[in-house]
Amino acid sequence: MRMRYRRARAGLAVTTAAVLGLAGCDALGGGGDAPSGDRAGRVSPSPSPTPLWDSSPSSMAAVGDSITRGFDACSVLQDCPEVSWATGASAEVNSLAVRLLGTAKAATHSWNYAVTGSRMADLPAQMTRAAARKPQLVTVMAGANDACRASTAAMTPVAEFRADFQDALRALRREVPKAQVYVASVPNLKRLWAQGRTSVLGKQVWKLGICPSMLGDADALDTAATERRDTVQRRVEDYNAVLEEVCAKDERCRFDGGAVYDFRFGTDQLSHWDWFHPSTDGQARLAEIAYRKVVAKVP
Repeated sequence: MRMRYRRARAGLAVTTAAVLGLAGCDALGGGGDAPSGDRAGRVSPSPSPTPLWDSSPSSMAAVGDSITRGFDACSVLQDCPEVSWATGASAEVNSLAVRLLGTAKAATHSWNYAVTGSRMADLPAQMTRAAARKPQLVTVMAGANDACRASTAAMTPVAEFRADFQDALRALRREVPKAQVYVASVPNLKRLWAQGRTSVLGKQVWKLGICPSMLGDADALDTAATERRDTVQRRVEDYNAVLEEVCAKDERCRFDGGAVYDFRFGTDQLSHWDWFHPSTDGQARLAEIAYRKVVAKVP
C-alpha cells in the first residue's frame, strides 16, 4: 500500500514572508531620514536573506540504526560503516557525504553516530554526540526497530515515538540552531518480508531474531499472521506520518516525502546474508535518494 504524504510548506512560506518583510523595512531606511541630493536614488539594497536550506554543507553527521551502520552489507551479522549510505567511503556506494563534501573532506568532516539496534528513544543521545561536532547537516534514519519487536504489543507507541523524535531535534537545536536535518522515512517492512521470504537462507537468518514482529513465521499466510504483519505495517506508516509532521515544524528540516518507504528493494538491493537489510547496492540507492532530496531547490 503506497502512502500519500502531504506537503507542509506553510511554516516556511510564513517565515520567508517575514524575512522579506524585514528586509523591505531596512531598504526603506526604517524611521531614519529619507536620502536627498546626491544620495537620492542611490540607496544600497539590503543583502538577500540567507537561505534556510543550503545544498552545499561543509560537514555532516549521521544518526540512526543498523541501516546507517551498513549492517549485514559486507558480512553476516556485522556492521560495515564503510558502505553506509550516509557517510561511507566506498566508491561502490558513493555516499551522501562523498557526494556533498568530496572524498577527502568526507573522511575528516563526516561522522557516523548510528548504532545497530537503536530505536527512536536512543536518538536524543546520538544527536547530542553529533551536535558536539557542530555539523551543518545531520541525517536521520530511525524507526524500523521501533516496529521490529518481539510482538506487535511491544512496538513503540506512536506518542512515545513522536516525543523521542522531538527530543532529538531539541538536543540538536540547543547546540547547533542552524544545522540542517535530512529525515529518511522508515522502509516498507512488509515489502521487505515479501522479497526476502523467497530465500531459504534468509529465512534461516530471520529465525535468529531479525524483526520478529514482521518476519516471524515467514511462510505463514493464515489470518493471524496476515493481521500481525498488517499491524506492523500500519505502525510504520504512523511513524512516517510523525516524522513528516515534526520535521515540517522545523524550518531547517527536510523529510524525504516517503521516498525510502516507496523504494522497491529488489534482490540485488538486499543483503544476501539476511535478505532484509540493504546490500551494498541497496546502500547506494539510499545514497542516491538522499542526495536528490538534499540538493533539491524545494523539498
